[in-house]
Amino acid sequence: MTQSPRNVLDFSNTGVAAAQSTVSDPAIVDRPYTARSWRHFQRPELGALAGIWEAEPHLERVACDYDELCHLLEGQVRLTDAEGLSRVFGPGDSFVVAAGFTGTWENLTPVRKVFFILQPA
Repeated sequence: MTQSPRNVLDFSNTGVAAAQSTVSDPAIVDRPYTARSWRHFQRPELGALAGIWEAEPHLERVACDYDELCHLLEGQVRLTDAEGLSRVFGPGDSFVVAAGFTGTWENLTPVRKVFFILQPA
């Protein structure tokens, strides 16, 4: 393994353990789904979190109180706001879901993304 410069984090680092979670609340999701995430960077004092996330197809109702930068590596997602406007994103697309977004996040296929979350301190 090639060593990275100090304070440079390589997301391909296989030493980061995956956290697995299952979301099953019918008030939130159309069907239960399992997600895995690898948290490569955390600065709780700044509300910052970054890593890789993957999950199977599902639709989730969301009300974001944080900002999230997403870069899709695999799969397709559809974001639909409370007014019904929607957009589909696919591999190679980058976008920000800003705090205040209310609507649905739908994995149309299995999805793998790079994420950076900034929560209010």
